[in-house]
Amino acid sequence: MANNWLDKFEYPFESHYIELNAAKMHYIDEGEGEVIFLVHGTPSWSFDFRHLIKALRKNYRCIAIDHIGFGLSEKPKNYDYSTRKHSESLNAFIEAKQLQNINLIVHDFGGPIALNIAIQQPHLFKSVTILNSWLWSSANEPHFIKFSKILKSPLLSFLYLYLNFSARFVLPKSFGKNKLDGHIGKQYTRPFANKNERYGTLAFAKSLLNDQEWFQSLWQQRATLFNKPICVIWGMHDPVVLPLELEKWKQGFPDASIFELPDVGHFPQEESPNLVLEAIQIFLRR
Repeated sequence: MANNWLDKFEYPFESHYIELNAAKMHYIDEGEGEVIFLVHGTPSWSFDFRHLIKALRKNYRCIAIDHIGFGLSEKPKNYDYSTRKHSESLNAFIEAKQLQNINLIVHDFGGPIALNIAIQQPHLFKSVTILNSWLWSSANEPHFIKFSKILKSPLLSFLYLYLNFSARFVLPKSFGKNKLDGHIGKQYTRPFANKNERYGTLAFAKSLLNDQEWFQSLWQQRATLFNKPICVIWGMHDPVVLPLELEKWKQGFPDASIFELPDVGHFPQEESPNLVLEAIQIFLRR
């Protein structure tokens, strides 16, 4: 895979690969110490954690994967890109690398994908940090019902496969006050250079229709995490996962450390990395 577009100044990490479910998963493994494991959503990849990793690798071992179909991982056309399959692959990665005492950081779809593992195997995890994500069904919420009309549209596949809709349009529109720089934007669009590399993003869109019951089942099992330190860092100007979802986290985990970031949208680690880093460091020191 030629990655001539990759900005090695922004992303100066050594690439590693592991074969999982007959596909190569890309990951980075930087620094030494306690493990910080970062799990991205859509349409992103480990690139959006780069600022955090550059700082945290001084004191921690920072591991960040690219889901199959994203970033520098393989993107087979005929592949099970379901959210639950991503969770299985992530679990296989954790087993292969024999990771323990994990400080988990999740964003967007990385939430249900990774928290499924934490709920089932809480002994592997030391703490959980959540960035603008969810873990419950939104099926009956008015904003989701409105959005689901787009998801049900017969044009959905065309938009995602032929126009790279998720990376080119949804991602930049989800930013808050600090808009996405054009050059940095290419680091998000170029991993999905052609139609055959975009089935992963399409599958995540379809997951929002198909997996609501599964999301809710995870929420109902959240008690296994009650004895874990939980941190929620939230961009309050998020048009994708609305601020009202933050209230759900507060109610479901009343002892969680909460950091609200005004004027920040759906990608706080990209938009305001210094604020996110400060919040994570305060939380981990506690």
